[in-house]
Amino acid sequence: MKRSRTLQLLLVMAGAMTANVAQADGIKVNGVTIPQSRLELVVKNATAQGQADSPELRNKIKDEMITREVLAQEAAKKGLDKNPEIETQLELQRQSVLINAYLQDYVKANPVTDEVMRKEYEQVKAQSGSKEYKARHILVETETEAKQIIAQLKKGGSFEKIAAEKSKDTGSKAQGGNLDWSVANRYVPPFAQALTKLKKGQTTEAPVQSQFGWHVIRLDDERAAKFPSFEEAKPAIQQQLQQQAVNKLIADLRAKAKVE
Repeated sequence: MKRSRTLQLLLVMAGAMTANVAQADGIKVNGVTIPQSRLELVVKNATAQGQADSPELRNKIKDEMITREVLAQEAAKKGLDKNPEIETQLELQRQSVLINAYLQDYVKANPVTDEVMRKEYEQVKAQSGSKEYKARHILVETETEAKQIIAQLKKGGSFEKIAAEKSKDTGSKAQGGNLDWSVANRYVPPFAQALTKLKKGQTTEAPVQSQFGWHVIRLDDERAAKFPSFEEAKPAIQQQLQQQAVNKLIADLRAKAKVE
């Protein structure tokens, strides 16, 4: 029977987190009780991921737990639980569960407020600017090559054809250098600065250098930027700020730790 990887992971977590929980009424397998609390934990985690709590789900989890208990008992009979490598793997699994629990507890105890999220939203919105640009570019290795391309364009050469033939940007060359619509700050600063100075239909008079090489840029069109509302952006902002807080927590703990 094929079992989902998610369900298997939930069961591993449940086993690690309930290892020291006193046994309650549950399923007995060869005299060993699988606590009801373990089943409830797996059901809780499964429903948190969108599955409906149903007799079918519970039977599926029970069946999986019985299979795992049978196999675990057989492994113990062979002394595999005393194997140093297996012991290390078990300790790493236990450590992972504890770490996840600690970080979840920290995030719960230190929620990101709407005020902080709105401040971040307004800052990002201001930095994004009021316009979106539809640009094309041709990226080459040297300034000399970029100047030659600009000269070709001035003589009537096709920007799209030259981009397809010579640009080293594999993501846009097949589309004639098309970068589609984007706000300026999505690009590296030299590119963004040159782009915002162009008028619709204009191409840069001189090559633009960035860490990627030399660019020849053409502005095809521009329009007022479409920025999501605060409510639309809120989940992404919350996740980003939570991750920043967790990263800072980890860095602070590492700084305080005595490592010998």
